[in-house]
Amino acid sequence: MNVLVGVGSPNDSPAAIEQTIQRAAMVADELTVAILSPESADGESLDATVATTLDEQDLTASVRHIEGEPGSGLVDLAEAEAVDEIVLAGGQTSPMGKIRIDNTVEFVLLNAHTTVTLVR
Repeated sequence: MNVLVGVGSPNDSPAAIEQTIQRAAMVADELTVAILSPESADGESLDATVATTLDEQDLTASVRHIEGEPGSGLVDLAEAEAVDEIVLAGGQTSPMGKIRIDNTVEFVLLNAHTTVTLVR
């Protein structure tokens, strides 16, 4: 299975990276990591976080940088590379139990022609 994981939210991305990479290592998925923003909130490079997590799982993956609008960039990349699944971090639960998502996640959910998985 060809999986694309979008990384860019400073709070949620480490969970998405780690969970997706662990799964890819277990079931031999072909993995592509799309970096949506170059730095996390604490200034740490997301490239470094991705590289460290890949090294810990002894896995190689293709890393792409999305320039411009991240939602449309992810959808375009998914279509160009014929991915089977897009994995994104996202979704906070409101006090009323409803899920709140950001604009990028919403765009991908509404426009992707493949399965989209949200990791919280």
